[in-house]
Amino acid sequence: MILIVYSALTGLVYGLLLFLIAAGLTLVFGIMGVVNFAHASFYMLGAYFAYVLSKYIGFWGSLLVAPLLVALVGIGVERFLLRPAHKHGAGHEMLITFGLVIVFEEVIKLLFGNRLIDYSVPPELNFAAFSVLDINYPFYRLLVGIISVVLFALLFALLHWTRVGTLVRAAVQRPDMVGALGHNVPMLFMTVFGIGTWMAGVAGVVGGALLTTSPEMGMQLAIPTFVVVVVGGLGSLQGALYASLLIGVCTFVMVSLDVSLADAANLVGLGEQFRAMGGLATVKLSTFAGSVPVLLMLLILLLRPAGLKGDRA
Repeated sequence: MILIVYSALTGLVYGLLLFLIAAGLTLVFGIMGVVNFAHASFYMLGAYFAYVLSKYIGFWGSLLVAPLLVALVGIGVERFLLRPAHKHGAGHEMLITFGLVIVFEEVIKLLFGNRLIDYSVPPELNFAAFSVLDINYPFYRLLVGIISVVLFALLFALLHWTRVGTLVRAAVQRPDMVGALGHNVPMLFMTVFGIGTWMAGVAGVVGGALLTTSPEMGMQLAIPTFVVVVVGGLGSLQGALYASLLIGVCTFVMVSLDVSLADAANLVGLGEQFRAMGGLATVKLSTFAGSVPVLLMLLILLLRPAGLKGDRA
């Protein structure tokens, strides 16, 4: 029981970290219609920028500067690569972003090597925030959750309570009409892409120290990030938050379950049938923790094809 509670708290933090990455992808897809395969690579860039900068300006300085550098890279990608390809259709944009994944990863390998780097929680933040049933809970994980919640609140307020947010939401539905009213739609798209990559950069700064920092870190979170966007509903910020929390908690709780398939089958009266399968019945449920995001996506799409907060129309 203690392990399940601790895992649920860890899953909440992991889910909020997923939201930081997926929120930017949700914005970009919802407004620009671009399936950005390279979005998780901007998360990787944020971690590596922070690793370098933290040696000179510390963790807090890198938390401010590194996401801005990632946003500048994102703005350059939108302006000089995606915008010219937009008139040729989504296929060209997808190929460009897929190519960027390879380019970013190879550049990182060239500069830092194909290995883990020593980017970890700063010593001043490496202490226990509180105890959960006699188990100390790290303050840094709590900090990651707080940063994610604050950014969600700011982004929600920007989209719903400001004129810029009104234009962004209008551009989602009627980009031609927004342009006809005299607004600079390409500049709006570039700004949205910059904000999305900035959020991925923030996730990289805090997530690189929380998890691991390596050239493969972007690919490791690419699939869970896309799953969050699909489960939450394409273009829905609130849906992305709900989906990321659901995936994070379910994944880490599954890891903590010391239960076999046969034991789980007993709950629905199929224990004997599973035991007849021999060794397969003794496989632990935790073995399938890595497949939880995809299984949840399949379940949600069967019950609600538009996602948790998607537009069914």
